[in-house]
Amino acid sequence: MFSLHGLAGLDFRGTLEQLAVLPGVTASRRVRAIAHEGEEASPNYITRLDRHPAGGHAGYDGAIENYRDMLNLDQEGDPLCHAYQIMAREVFTLGPDATAAGAWRTLLGQGIRQTPVLDAGRHVIGLVTERDLLITFNLERKQPRAPLAHHVRDVMLSPVICADPVTDIRRIARAMLEFDLPCVPVVNESRTLLGLVSRGDILRAVIADPPLSLWV
Repeated sequence: MFSLHGLAGLDFRGTLEQLAVLPGVTASRRVRAIAHEGEEASPNYITRLDRHPAGGHAGYDGAIENYRDMLNLDQEGDPLCHAYQIMAREVFTLGPDATAAGAWRTLLGQGIRQTPVLDAGRHVIGLVTERDLLITFNLERKQPRAPLAHHVRDVMLSPVICADPVTDIRRIARAMLEFDLPCVPVVNESRTLLGLVSRGDILRAVIADPPLSLWV
């Protein structure tokens, strides 16, 4: 199951097929910055304990069964690998009022290419990527030509496609391909960020489990 989260809150919740027919999802929607001066917002970390690499999880058993029923999957013949089993649980995050220049320096310092943007309630409202920051800065030799007053809210992708913890990673991979996504945040029913699934996470899962097929 997928959802769209933006500044207005939860914009959509449904299947990948329903998501695919929504207008404007394939392109990022930009928003104007709120006109104010202030200190750069500090980055944050969301830390979740206990990775569950292979087996089930008591809290997700019922959701997994419902998910299988929704997709009409055979319990024995269609093994699934879910988002919560491979997602990164320690996720670096930024606030919308952080400066774009500060976000760029942080991505470089952390060695990451994208990070979720959370509001004051710790809900996902966007995604900021290295690519969007490069376009904004119009970098020359990876150095800004001049200081820019943009904030993260100016350059982030919003609304952003998120997935439930029990979403099959093959469907997440398909969403990444169809919508050109570098990663997919994983959120619970309360819109709280649980983790992040990147392309690298999916590739590592495929390597670790050879029978897993991305063509389902």
